[in-house]
Amino acid sequence: MFRVRRLARWLSPKGFTLIELLVVIAIIAILIGLLLPAVQKVREAAARAQCSNNLRQLGLAVIHYADNNRGQLPPGGNMDPIGKSNWNDDRGTMTVYTLPYAEQTPLFNLITRVAGGPIATTFNSVGIFRKSGLPEVNQTLPYGRCPSDDYQFDRPWVNYGGSMGPQCAIGPCGFDPYQGWCKPETSGFGGGVAGMGYTWSPDHGNSWDNSHIRGLFNRLGAKQRFPAGIPDGTSNTIMIGEGLPVGHDHLTNGSWHHFNYGTTMLGTIVPMNYQTQETPWCSPADKARHNWNISMGFRSNHTGGCNFTFADGSVQFLSQNIDHRTYQLLGCRNDGKPTGSWQ
Repeated sequence: MFRVRRLARWLSPKGFTLIELLVVIAIIAILIGLLLPAVQKVREAAARAQCSNNLRQLGLAVIHYADNNRGQLPPGGNMDPIGKSNWNDDRGTMTVYTLPYAEQTPLFNLITRVAGGPIATTFNSVGIFRKSGLPEVNQTLPYGRCPSDDYQFDRPWVNYGGSMGPQCAIGPCGFDPYQGWCKPETSGFGGGVAGMGYTWSPDHGNSWDNSHIRGLFNRLGAKQRFPAGIPDGTSNTIMIGEGLPVGHDHLTNGSWHHFNYGTTMLGTIVPMNYQTQETPWCSPADKARHNWNISMGFRSNHTGGCNFTFADGSVQFLSQNIDHRTYQLLGCRNDGKPTGSWQ
C-alpha cells in the first residue's frame, strides 16, 4: 500500500511555478519579436509588388492611348486652350483619358455622361469639354492607391502621377532650395546647374506649348509625341511615379479626374522622398505641403525609394540615394545627356 501511495503521488499533476511561467512568456515574447520584422518585410514586399503592378497598368494604358491617338500621349491635364484663363474649364486628367485603356470604360462613360447634363459636352482629340468644369466623381480607382499608403484610403485620391521632370516649382513660402536645379546655366536667371542640357521652362510646367515641358506631362494640356517627343529614349525617361497625398496639397485637390489635381505636378528637382507634412500654411516652410518647391516631388512609404514607370513601359524601383544630377536627366525627355548607370 505504501508503494502504491508514493507512486500515485509521483504521478499526480504538478502546476507550473511562477518562475517557469515567466520564462515561457519571455521565450514567446522573444519569438514574436523575431517574427514581427519578417512579417513586416513580407507585407511591405507584397505592397511594393502591388504598387509596381498598378504603375505597370497605368504605363501600358498611356502607351495604348498613344497607339490609338496618332502617336500622342494623353494630356496630363486639360483646360481652356483658347482663352487660357478660365481655370474652371476642366477637361480632365491623363487618368481620365486612359480609363478605356485600363479596363475602366464604364467609369469613363460615367464621367462623360455626368459631365454632359444640360451643357454641350464632347469627347474627341481635344478632350472632355465643359465650361463649368467636370462634376465631382467621388469614386476611387481600383489601381489608384498604393497599399503602403493608408492615408484617407476611402477618398478619391491617387498615389501615381505623370512626371513633369526637372520643371521649376517655386513655392509661396520664400523657401525654394531646389529651384536652382530647374535653371540651366544659360537661362539668365542665375543659380543654374552647369551642363544639364535643358533650356528655360515655366514654373510648374504651366504652358500649352509642349516644347516648354521637360518631362512628359503638365496640367494645362500640352501633349507630347510618342515616342518622337522623347529623343533621350523611352528606357531613359521617367513617365509616371509615386506621390503621397498627405504631403502634396494638390493631391487632395478635388479628385483624380480634376485637371488641377496633382497627377501631373510631380517632378525631379525635389529629392526623392523629401518628407512634407500637413501643417499650417508655410509653417514651417521647410516641411509644409503648401510649399511646392519641396512638395512637388516623388515620394512613397516604401523603404529606400520609389517605384517608377519609364516611357518604355518598364517599372523600376529607384533608390532615394540616386545621384541628384542623374535623377534630373532621367526626368527630362530631351536633355541629350547620357544618364550612365542609374540602377
